[in-house]
Amino acid sequence: MDCKAGLRHNAYEQWEWGRPVDVVVALKSFLRVAETGSFSLAAADLGLTQPAVSRQIAGLEDHFAVRLFHRSTSGLSLTAEGERTLALAHRVLEAVDDLGDALRPGSVGASGQVRLSVPAPLGLYLAERVGGLFARHPDLRLDLILREQPSDLIAEGIDIEVRLGVSADSSLVSRRLGLTTAFLVASPAYLGDRGGPARPAEIADYDTLCYNRAGHSTEWIFSDGSDYQSVSLRPRLVANNAVAVHRAALAGVGLAVLSHLFAGPDLARGALVALMPDYPPARVPIFAVYPTRRNLPERVRAVLDFLVEAVAEDAAMR
Repeated sequence: MDCKAGLRHNAYEQWEWGRPVDVVVALKSFLRVAETGSFSLAAADLGLTQPAVSRQIAGLEDHFAVRLFHRSTSGLSLTAEGERTLALAHRVLEAVDDLGDALRPGSVGASGQVRLSVPAPLGLYLAERVGGLFARHPDLRLDLILREQPSDLIAEGIDIEVRLGVSADSSLVSRRLGLTTAFLVASPAYLGDRGGPARPAEIADYDTLCYNRAGHSTEWIFSDGSDYQSVSLRPRLVANNAVAVHRAALAGVGLAVLSHLFAGPDLARGALVALMPDYPPARVPIFAVYPTRRNLPERVRAVLDFLVEAVAEDAAMR
């Protein structure tokens, strides 16, 4: 261990409560324990000993007079207070990182390329707003990938990916951006005099057009506000991109569930008709996922902030 590493190690191992920086250090350890589900794994990632991480978590619990983890022979799980602390800890540490970027000598904004993977509807929405991001960061470049399926972020070198629904990969950091809003739609030409379904069970009598929305290519889920109803489908068309399904719906091929980002303008001009207003498609959480929050490059943080702002601008996603 070199001298600098030894100083960092001692700074983490030997600290006294009362200084704000100690809370920041302990919050970093808390987040890593929550992400790994293990004191020993978190210690290995942080370059500390397991007793040191345990002392930091115990100190954090004493400092705020809460219990953050349930400890048992089967493992660790967050308490209700721990769940609340998790979201707040992310915000605190992001603010500390932002402060460091702002005070760093020569800091003039984000630069370099960021690879961003997003579902097609959101990607087209972002493309109309990316000018503001580039105006704030003239040296930033964006590789925008339109994709409905989850990617292998590490293997493909993707910095951030937007996914619908909670990620099953616990190794990724997830930040919730908002919620989807979608409509069950069809063209007037397809419906003709027949009209559309009034309830989910009637969808089986119609042709359906599907894409892999939130991992479901042959299932639609609707909600009446108090309960969910799932509909299994035998779609006439399955596509791996929402743009194709949107075009097919406009062409009168069948029913489709489309994001408001696609369907909204078509509903307004009468090119599509919204069906089953009492049973709208269930809303799905929108998450930005990325490999790690430790030493997150400023270019990646700038794009993440852009995502948060862009989603917040749209009331239907906010």
